[in-house]
Amino acid sequence: MSGDALLGLVMLIVMIGAIFIGFPISFTLLFLALTFGYFGLGHVVFDLAYFQTIGMMKEELLAAVPLFIFMGFLTEQAGLMERLFVALRNILAPIRGSLFAVVILTATIFAMATGIVGAAVTVLGIMASPIMIKTGYDGKLAAGAITAGGTLGILIPPSVMLIVMGPVLGVSVADLYAAAFGPGFLLAGMYLVYLMTRAFINPKLGPPVPKEERIHSMAVMLKEVLVGVVPLVGLIAAALGSILAGLATPTEAAGIGALGAALLAAAYRKLTYAGLKRAVLSTTATSAMVLLLATTSNIFGAVFARMGSANWITETMLALPFSPVMMLVVVLVLIFLLGWPFEWPAIILVFLPIFYPVMDALKPQLSQSMGIPVDMVMVWFGALVAVTLQTAFLSPPVAMSAYYLRQVVKEWSLATIYKGMMEFMILQCIAIGLIVIFPQIATSFPEQLQAESRAVKTEEVDDSMNRLEADPLKGAQDEAEGKDGEEEGGEAEKDLEQDPMSKKSKK
Repeated sequence: MSGDALLGLVMLIVMIGAIFIGFPISFTLLFLALTFGYFGLGHVVFDLAYFQTIGMMKEELLAAVPLFIFMGFLTEQAGLMERLFVALRNILAPIRGSLFAVVILTATIFAMATGIVGAAVTVLGIMASPIMIKTGYDGKLAAGAITAGGTLGILIPPSVMLIVMGPVLGVSVADLYAAAFGPGFLLAGMYLVYLMTRAFINPKLGPPVPKEERIHSMAVMLKEVLVGVVPLVGLIAAALGSILAGLATPTEAAGIGALGAALLAAAYRKLTYAGLKRAVLSTTATSAMVLLLATTSNIFGAVFARMGSANWITETMLALPFSPVMMLVVVLVLIFLLGWPFEWPAIILVFLPIFYPVMDALKPQLSQSMGIPVDMVMVWFGALVAVTLQTAFLSPPVAMSAYYLRQVVKEWSLATIYKGMMEFMILQCIAIGLIVIFPQIATSFPEQLQAESRAVKTEEVDDSMNRLEADPLKGAQDEAEGKDGEEEGGEAEKDLEQDPMSKKSKK
């Protein structure tokens, strides 16, 4: 190991220690990169920081981050989640464990309109916890359902995390979005099956909604469904559908989603000046945090790589006597452990670029052993990282979902919430294992979309050829006109040669 590579490793260790102590991540990364980089690289480090910043500012894809965040805050402001919750509660009220099902279904559908975990957990806690407590639902299971369901927003598109992850892994965000649907719906299905089975075996854990709390009028129930479900589904179809169909880029689709959320908020008469101001300020604060971290981590990563530390880590990990699949598991375990003290932006932007070269080198072996195309390996890896980081939201000691829920539900202690989350962490670990063993869970949808896109392009080429061959007389006519033009051009050339003035002009 060279001296510069050793200096880079010391920089990485100091960074982890400083963040553990409580220093702000972005400023810590920038300070350490410039300080250690100056000792190792000299004045070059400042040029490197400048060009990395300019390059990050030119990344058009990152413009989708504030737009999708703004869409999420406006959707919350419009009260769409409350309407969706009420509509599903009225439909499923007579069933055992109905409120469990309502929480998971609401969280799954709402995750496709906003990727903000804190907002989802908070709103679900405000809406679901009072009636769950009143109906006698088990506190641990109820808290686990709310926190686990709320974290689906980080995985199911339009996830902001996947937008940031795409450039880091060098894959299309549309492919990552398509790959996230399978694992997201798999987790939601596992949550539902687990909760409903527990409620069916022991009705005391999740009794039906009391009759006096139910809506018995079919007209009222239908109205709630039309008002609470249809507009939200339309918004999701406009934003996500345009990306998956290839009609819009993620940035364009984010603009469509933000506009649609604003129109829905105005239609429901929830778009007040105070609410709009709060949404703008929240969007600005969240976007600034993500984008500043993206810039400083890019500088840190460039210095780390320039010192040779990244190559040393890659070569060391590849030299370990592990199979490609076992190396993948090791990387996922490391990401899971990093998810305990760190938030997802730090893991995606700082640590994932360190693991990326290892997985990139193993692409051919993983493709062969798992039976998936080479260009799908990194998409599959991205989906696995997303599920692993979602698990980190439920793992103590950080487990931000627990603190979000504790702020709005004082009746449940942190110990109760933690115990409930642990049960769903086990389900998530099982889901990660299934996605590793059966990668088609994540890759089948993006492969299908790519195949359809290629088929459409092929049909367009065939149609253009048919149009050219449709009128053979027109081709003959054009050829005759071309010959006439050549003859006229030849005669004009002869005239020019006979005119001495023309020769001077030509010269």
